[in-house]
Amino acid sequence: MRYQLELFFTALGFFTRLPIPAWVPWSPQRLTDAGRYLPLVGWVVGAIAALSVLGFALILPPSLAVLLSMALTVRITGAFHEDGFADSCDGLGGGWDKEQVLAIMKDSRIGSYGTIGMVLLLMAKAAALIELARLGTQGLSGDLAGMGMLPVALLVAHPLSRLAASSLIHVLPYVRADESAKSAALAKRLSATELAIAASCGLLPLALLAPAQIVVVVLAVFGVTLCAARLFRRRLGGYTGDLLGATQQLTELACYLALLAALSPASA
Repeated sequence: MRYQLELFFTALGFFTRLPIPAWVPWSPQRLTDAGRYLPLVGWVVGAIAALSVLGFALILPPSLAVLLSMALTVRITGAFHEDGFADSCDGLGGGWDKEQVLAIMKDSRIGSYGTIGMVLLLMAKAAALIELARLGTQGLSGDLAGMGMLPVALLVAHPLSRLAASSLIHVLPYVRADESAKSAALAKRLSATELAIAASCGLLPLALLAPAQIVVVVLAVFGVTLCAARLFRRRLGGYTGDLLGATQQLTELACYLALLAALSPASA
């Protein structure tokens, strides 16, 4: 159990800027084994996002509460996944072949595809979260601070989207030959046990939703993940760390949009 706790803190320290206990040792092997706890890191990020948006909403309008909560989550994660999404937009948008795509994604500078992609993604997430704050509380015992489904959406989307990224480690090969890449240590196919741990951490928060909402959210996230996997295999033959970040961001947004669709009056 101590080793599993060390792995969780290793994952938390790698995927966020949050401090971890000094007694937790670090090694490339521990980072390799820590991939199973990426969805559990989503629990922490989702809880911070939900609590912060509720706190901000006590003194500010919902729109500002959402934006400040988004800024906080970007800060605590170091924009880790957002950076991967921007690099993926640049690489897939500007590269013609595998080598060129990989070279562009490795460049620390952001290009027009990455800039436009990030602006649109953040705008879409902000708009979706603001709308979720305005909707009802189906499946909840009560409205939390007048924020509707928003806190629950955050608690569900962050673990589930990280499970989607973890699943690509299990089904696709890692395509970078450069072992110095930050995500190289994570490029190990998950075992059945590790995948079960990741799946349980990613799927358990779905219990906060009503059954119909669960179906819509799972279908949306699965569809986006499947499309991403097909695209990555066709263009590169597998995944990179940046593509995992892009998958997390896109499936997080898909989760919010699916909840909006499930809660809209037309679907009632």
